[in-house]
Amino acid sequence: MDISVIIPALNEAHKIGRDIAAAAAFFADNGLSGEVIVVDDGSTDGTAEAAWRTDPGPGVGRLILRLEKNAGKGAAVRRGVLESRGEIIIYADSGVCVPYANALPVIKRIRAGSLDAGLASRRLEDTVIIRGQPRGRRIVSRLFHGAAVRFAGLPRWITDSQCGFKVWRGDAARPVFSGLVTPGFLFELEIILRALRRGLRIEEFPVEWTCDLDTRLHASSHGAGVIRELIRVRSLARKRGNL
Repeated sequence: MDISVIIPALNEAHKIGRDIAAAAAFFADNGLSGEVIVVDDGSTDGTAEAAWRTDPGPGVGRLILRLEKNAGKGAAVRRGVLESRGEIIIYADSGVCVPYANALPVIKRIRAGSLDAGLASRRLEDTVIIRGQPRGRRIVSRLFHGAAVRFAGLPRWITDSQCGFKVWRGDAARPVFSGLVTPGFLFELEIILRALRRGLRIEEFPVEWTCDLDTRLHASSHGAGVIRELIRVRSLARKRGNL
């Protein structure tokens, strides 16, 4: 199988059908075989049921996983990655903020053997922002990035660890995610740090990005606890990076 698309979802019944359709169209338009894995992170609005009602079309695999309780985005993505079968894994936030076709250059490089993972970045020169974040979210994002560099040890060359669109070589992603400990939105930092300690080749890539105003993530509400979590993530990555 060429591609596994993983979509973590929390109360996304109103748009999960569009997500599945967009992934299926990406496969069809580019002659790819694939599967769509929706991981319902304890939704209360019928997200899993809405996903089941959406037919991705012939030749596209579909797997709907449901976590009985809300466990966090990291836990949802981890479950999807470990259940995946694709040569390439894409995990993407609900809402199609980044067109799936943006992954094609990264997929080509992974298949050529020159890259293990591509991280979409909203801060690269060639990135096109179609609809930007509200001012408050931009400020929080900048503050978070600085804190991640200072307290978690994120390399400065990584400009946007939290963009919800990543492309991985499947055989590289599954071992890294198998040891993931962080269940919430900071999982991205743990995964990046652990992957770098393993010597995996990671690069950022530019995308076309549209802000989804209907987000479930409100990092600013975590307050001072984020700093403690960043320090914890750094410790986890150091302890488990070579496992």
